Amino acid sequence: MDNIVLKASRREISGKKVKTLRLEAKLPAILYGKSTEPLPITLDLKKATQILKSTSSSSLLTVDVEGEEFTTLVRERQRDFILGTYLHIDFLVVSLTETVRAKVNIVLEGEAPAISDYESLLIYGLEQVEVESLPQDLPERITVDISVLEVIGDGIYVRDLIPPANVSILDDPEEMIVVVTSQVVEEEEEELEEEELLLEGEPGVVGEGEAEEDGVETEPAEEE
Repeated sequence: MDNIVLKASRREISGKKVKTLRLEAKLPAILYGKSTEPLPITLDLKKATQILKSTSSSSLLTVDVEGEEFTTLVRERQRDFILGTYLHIDFLVVSLTETVRAKVNIVLEGEAPAISDYESLLIYGLEQVEVESLPQDLPERITVDISVLEVIGDGIYVRDLIPPANVSILDDPEEMIVVVTSQVVEEEEEELEEEELLLEGEPGVVGEGEAEEDGVETEPAEEE
């Protein structure tokens, strides 16, 4: 894996005052870790954005703070809801001799014969799995070959994933990644849902020998 380096400087400004940094095209961030006191830093917004957009939560990054280097993982990315620009980054400082946990994307490749042979559909489950390993062993992604899906009902589950060496997957083995289902079943389910919605909108029918509670009085039984 290439050594990715982000240049940073120590930051004295905090709180609401960090808005002034963003106006200067600076990106506020923080470093923290098991053996590292929280260290507020500032990054160049343009350069940091170029690097961060091509990395994942399992990518190792070296943050160079005025000559002092920290090996890190990105733990949180705060973005502007409208513009999509970065507002703040949290970096977790890690040790190369201690295991860490991270979320890794699942990437599907290949073609499922069941799709072309049976005109079926793929139902998707997990898009990420949590893994544990030494930081330098963290995979960028886990690739899944869907060409093994030959007939309706075939599926791929967490138990079927083959992680790289020295990497453990922590999710429930029975969690679904992808499964093949019939289009007919999907259409029937949609029709049933539509019928249920129509029935919910119809007025109730009072059965023989019953009376609605609202606005209806019943005659008392005759005394013997």
